[in-house]
Amino acid sequence: MTQPERIVIVGATSAIAEHCARQWAEQWPGQSDQQAQGHPQQFVLLGRNQDRLDAIAADLTVRNPAAHCETMQSDFTSADAIRETVASIVAGGTPDIVLIAHGTLPDQQACQQNIGMAAEAMHINGLSPVLFAEAFAGAMQAANTGTLVLIGSVAGDRGRKSNYVYGAAKGLVTRYAQGLQHRLAGSGVRVVLVKPGPTDTPMTAHLKQDGAKLASVEAVAANIVDGVQKGRAVIYAPGKWWLIMMIIRHLPRFVFNKMDI
Repeated sequence: MTQPERIVIVGATSAIAEHCARQWAEQWPGQSDQQAQGHPQQFVLLGRNQDRLDAIAADLTVRNPAAHCETMQSDFTSADAIRETVASIVAGGTPDIVLIAHGTLPDQQACQQNIGMAAEAMHINGLSPVLFAEAFAGAMQAANTGTLVLIGSVAGDRGRKSNYVYGAAKGLVTRYAQGLQHRLAGSGVRVVLVKPGPTDTPMTAHLKQDGAKLASVEAVAANIVDGVQKGRAVIYAPGKWWLIMMIIRHLPRFVFNKMDI
């Protein structure tokens, strides 16, 4: 019997994570539709809203009748809770893929006025994903297998006045992922850093109302699934953001400081 692929998604109710899960359930890259329908999978969906987790699990089993879904809730801010949650998941088998996708998009002006809000934003968008990754990395390194995927953001490439609290948190994720890639280089564990640009999700609804051009969540998820399959170290989603952020990173300060971004 084929060993089920074990996929763990932290922050499974996020729109990007949900669409990645759908694409993994519907068809693994390189397989026909018929093969994918019969491909045994184990999804572990971790989040904070049980009703949403149950709905996503039900949807995945419709998309792939051979899939088994387990849902879990956890405290995303406590190091002890994160360690215990990851230990419980790993006890059921070493994951083939771990996608760490949770986060929020804080109001920059509110964070400037309230350092408590800034602290919460930094924690949930930066420290929490890093702690989850570190907990999984040890188990995956011991088994010498698996792919660990962290969702960062293009906002972490250079601090900008419009979102530097969020960007600082995602900058932490970027530096952490780079260090973890260095640590695990040459091993059987791959670390993938995803940097989405602005994406059409509930988290960015206010940006859409203001007329911002947003990438579709389906396209971003497809970029991620494809990049994970190909073993890319860094995935800009959509790919055009690689060029955009390269330019922004290299702008001289006297030019950059005149920009309203």
